[in-house]
Amino acid sequence: MSGEGNAGYGRKKFKRSRSHFADRVTADGRHGWPVEPGRYRLVISRACPWASRAAVSRRLLGLEKVISMAVADPVQDDRSWRFTLDPDDRDPVLGIAYLHEAYDRRESDYPGGVSVPALVDVPSGRLVTNDFHRMTLDFATEWTAHHREGAPDLYPRALRAEIDEVMEDVYQDVNNGVYRAGFATAQDEYEEACRAVFARLERLAERLEGQRYLVGDTITEADIRLFTTLVRFDPVYHGHFKCNRWKLAENPVLWAYARDLYQTPGFGDTVDFDHIKRHYYTVHTGINPTAVVPVGPDLAGWLAPHGRERLGGRPFGDGTPPGPVPPGEEVPASGRPTPA
Repeated sequence: MSGEGNAGYGRKKFKRSRSHFADRVTADGRHGWPVEPGRYRLVISRACPWASRAAVSRRLLGLEKVISMAVADPVQDDRSWRFTLDPDDRDPVLGIAYLHEAYDRRESDYPGGVSVPALVDVPSGRLVTNDFHRMTLDFATEWTAHHREGAPDLYPRALRAEIDEVMEDVYQDVNNGVYRAGFATAQDEYEEACRAVFARLERLAERLEGQRYLVGDTITEADIRLFTTLVRFDPVYHGHFKCNRWKLAENPVLWAYARDLYQTPGFGDTVDFDHIKRHYYTVHTGINPTAVVPVGPDLAGWLAPHGRERLGGRPFGDGTPPGPVPPGEEVPASGRPTPA
C-alpha cells in the first residue's frame, strides 16, 4: 500500500482490496505471460506476510535461478515501496526507484494501492500481477519444469480440496483476521475480529496436536500461509494489532509448530524480524503515531528445540531441503535471532 493509505489505517474502516492485476504466468502462456526463465522479477518486502509467502515458495521450489528477487525497504513513503536498500536507491534490474513505476507502466493513473508481492516483466518493466492468492500456487504448478531437483510438491493434486478449505479458513480468520482486529475503528468491530482470530488459532492447535503439518504428512502451501502470520504474531500482532488474548509463545502446540517450520530450510532463512517490526510500527501511524519501535520480544526462542519430530511427517516428502541461500539474498544479522 502507499504511505498515505497506511497512515489511514486505524482511522477508517478496514477492508482488504482484491488484487487488481490478476494476470497469471503459465506454462502454456494462455494469459499472455508464458513461463520463461529470467523474464520476471519478484518484488517483495520481507516485512509483508503476503510477500513472504512468495519468498518462501520460491526458495523451497528452487526458483531462485529463474525468477530474480528484489527486496524493498520495509519503510515506505507516500510514493509506495522504494528500493533504498540498493545502490543509488534503484532496483539494479528494473532501474526504478519506486514500485509504483512498474504499476504506472502497466496502467497509468491506477487508483488502487501499490502492493507486494509483485511480479514484474523485466523487458518492459510492466507489472504482470499482484495476485498474492494465486502467485504461489502458480509457482508450485506452472513452473514445475524449472523446479530444483528434490523440490517438494507444495500443492499435491490429491489434497487440493482439503488444502483449499484449510487455507480459506486461515485466510479469513487469521491472515486477514489480525488486520481486521488491528485496524478496527470501533470496539465491537475489534472484538468480533479478535474473537475469530483466537477461535481459529485454537482449532488449528487442536488439528496440529496430533499431526506435524496442516494437510498430509509433508509441508504444503497451507503451512506456508499460516507460518507467515504466526512468525509475526508476537513481534507485531500481539501488541500493535491488539491480538493479545495470549502470545504465540504461550500456546505449546502452535509455538512448537511455528519453530519447527522456522528451523526448516526455506522458512526462517527468509524472515527478517527487523524489517517486520520497523514496517508495522513505523508505517502504521494511524495506530502508532509515535512510530516508536519496541525492543522486544526476545527472538532466541525461535532456535529452541521444538520436539515435533515425534509426530513423524517428512518435511519435503520424497524430496530434499533447498541448498544455501543465494549470495545477496541473506537476511542481515540484525533481522535474525541469535542462540540464547
